[in-house]
Amino acid sequence: MSIRGLFYIWRQLIMETMETMETKVNTTNETESAAHQTGMMDINDFDYDLPEELIAQDPIEDRSSSRLLLLDKKTGKTQDKIFRDIIDELNPGDCLVINNTKVIPARLMGVKEDTGAHIEVLLLKREQDDVWEVLVKPGKKAKPGAIITFGDGRLKAEVLEVVEDGNRKIRFSYQGIFEEILDELGQMPLPPYITHQLKDKNRYQTVYAKYEGSAAAPTAGLHFTKDLLKKIEEKGVVIASVTLHVGLGTFRPVKVENVLEHHMHSEFYRIEPEEAEKINAAKKAGKRVIAVGTTSCRTLESASTEDGILKAQSGWTDIFIYPGYHFKMVDALITNFHLPKSTLVMLVSALAGREHILAAYKEAVEKKYRFFSFGDAMFIH
Repeated sequence: MSIRGLFYIWRQLIMETMETMETKVNTTNETESAAHQTGMMDINDFDYDLPEELIAQDPIEDRSSSRLLLLDKKTGKTQDKIFRDIIDELNPGDCLVINNTKVIPARLMGVKEDTGAHIEVLLLKREQDDVWEVLVKPGKKAKPGAIITFGDGRLKAEVLEVVEDGNRKIRFSYQGIFEEILDELGQMPLPPYITHQLKDKNRYQTVYAKYEGSAAAPTAGLHFTKDLLKKIEEKGVVIASVTLHVGLGTFRPVKVENVLEHHMHSEFYRIEPEEAEKINAAKKAGKRVIAVGTTSCRTLESASTEDGILKAQSGWTDIFIYPGYHFKMVDALITNFHLPKSTLVMLVSALAGREHILAAYKEAVEKKYRFFSFGDAMFIH
């Protein structure tokens, strides 16, 4: 066959491949557009099969030696790495945005003062000095007026009222400093799918945790070590911090069939002026803004204008990101593997496309990646 003939076949193959890719993209866009037009997005479209043995029960000894799956959000192409290799995927001038929230030992085991019945209290949100919104189990034993004691009476709580979703509002009473008592009596609020006891509380904290207030860790950040972050900065990557105190809203199960009917709980966030300046400078220079974790991503998107400018501000956000969402600030995302049918799977699907995400998750299962909070990581770029 002549050179001209080979060239013609090669050109046809490329054109057919491009048409196929365009069809896939158009199909995805049409699906997302149809969802918004019909007001329906099926929760089952975000499901996948996960063997229970792939749920990580313990943190690995070396944070940065977890596995890392690279995912090209445009093509769906994947590549296997070790997390410390993330430095090779970052370019000078890129801005890496971390969430510097700190998890509080928010799980308290107490007893009802009048009956001695065991009650578990999970701190969710501080309303004012000693008044908190909490999750109580079993809730039927925590009616308004009930008194719960912890640590042989060192800490007491009165149930004030029942609020949204059956949560309670309670008022604590104590002698001394609340934070010190909580640190002594409280336990780390590990997710229910982790059944092993955590030996070291610090392993459920990022190495850059600073401001107390979270009921759960921003787990994508658990893979970083101080040494790795130092090397990343030395490469010329800018590291900026935001704060979002993680509540249960991020991890709350979606109980409706139609995703569009799900309501996110609000979470408090803060962005300092000097940090906003770093992020805006990178964006203006055409560099990537890379969020570490879905919490950093939600913070950035909550505080950004439509034309991609981040505002230095604080407040409450209940932003819900799902396919069809237009990202204003975030270009890439470092994240863990998330629960089926969760809002977090929806968020990463919005960034990379549902088909690409589900295919990557299927591959991760086949390659026995570790899932969820203490599991391995993805870099969606």
